[in-house]
Amino acid sequence: MSGTSPVSGTSPESGTAAGRGLLIEGAGAIATLQGGLRRGPSQGQVELLRGEDLTVACWDDKIVAAGPADDVHRRIVAAGQSLESFARVDADGGLVTPGLIDAHTHLVFAGTRELEWQLRAGGAGYLEVLAAGGGILSTVAATRAASDRDLLAGARQRLAEMLACGTTTAEAKSGYGLDTATELRMLAAIGRLDAEGPVELVPTYLGAHAVPAEYRARANGTDAFVAHIVEDELPLVASQAIARFCDVFCEEGVFTAVQTARILAAAARLGLQLRIHADELAPSGGAELAAEMGCLSADHLAAPSDAGIEALARSAAGARPVVATLLPATSWFLGKHHFAPARRFIDAGVPVALATDLNPGTSPTVALPLVMSIACLEMGLTPAEALCGVTINAAYSLGIGDTIGSIEPGKQADLVVWEVSTVEQLPYWLGTRPARTVVKRGRVVFERG
Repeated sequence: MSGTSPVSGTSPESGTAAGRGLLIEGAGAIATLQGGLRRGPSQGQVELLRGEDLTVACWDDKIVAAGPADDVHRRIVAAGQSLESFARVDADGGLVTPGLIDAHTHLVFAGTRELEWQLRAGGAGYLEVLAAGGGILSTVAATRAASDRDLLAGARQRLAEMLACGTTTAEAKSGYGLDTATELRMLAAIGRLDAEGPVELVPTYLGAHAVPAEYRARANGTDAFVAHIVEDELPLVASQAIARFCDVFCEEGVFTAVQTARILAAAARLGLQLRIHADELAPSGGAELAAEMGCLSADHLAAPSDAGIEALARSAAGARPVVATLLPATSWFLGKHHFAPARRFIDAGVPVALATDLNPGTSPTVALPLVMSIACLEMGLTPAEALCGVTINAAYSLGIGDTIGSIEPGKQADLVVWEVSTVEQLPYWLGTRPARTVVKRGRVVFERG
């Protein structure tokens, strides 16, 4: 990570141990994202503060105040605290936002799949690559063979790059084991990486990512694998007490809506929250199932049916909306030129989040700013809508919108100071990493240069 400096618990000015307080001073703008989940017209409302000397104050791991420096200083003094007890970060006129949240990643894996580019260039489709033993199954073989040390080392490197791109929280899935031992190893690795920090991880069990080779040759092999997941694997995953979510790849040629519903229902009985890979390649009933079963998120959605969009719209009008988590880098990397209908979702009132889908085969990127760029260029989102998608809406898709995703007093102090000064410039500079300073839980954890 040339030109970058991860740090922990230090004052940016003195390099000595920081106190309990942190002031980010001299911001040219603060996008607070306050006000809760965004849907419909509010998807593009970032609640922007502008001024010459804007400040964000943090105490311990929480945000205290944000606004003009004089107002923030008065609040600090009124609370009986000394300004001298705060470490300082100079935003130098830059934009300050909440820390970015990557709501869909396959962080832990072994091996790479660059040779699949040639297969796809020759016209092979996703399911054809999978049927030939490539795709997910090739990563499964590499991951099963990898040591815990190697899995952790690869994931740590990716997490460092994510942090340099402004990501402070990420969902992380299992799903490259497709056997009980490796799935549990992957979840244990995710739990360990979360404890190490600084990037906070939300673990998801994705045992139903594909049908493993040992089941494919059997009669009714997919049903047998589903029964194994429900009866054998899910109870062990729940007893491990690491995974917060259960996810299923509901897709033609993978798991049907009926099979997906069986797995998700079993997971819910065991106390796991639900999300779903839905309608990535063709309408699979995944969006409808997400609404019916109360999933927090339906992900991909590049090919939903009209009925699926209507089901998500009805959910959005209720008390527990399903967030549509869209993964534009995946469609882009696959050369599909067919992206999720983000504008239809927003116009229908469905809250939209964005994520990288970090994985070795179809989206080898850690960069949420690049995802924002693709969403604006290919899906027609505005920069403000995209920023909502990687902050507050992403937080709600993970069930943690009450603690992170916006700059509000009492919320966790996860913040990014950007080298750009406007929201519009975040996706404008294609492929760059404009994060200057990253704060996690009130402490500077990354500085560039």
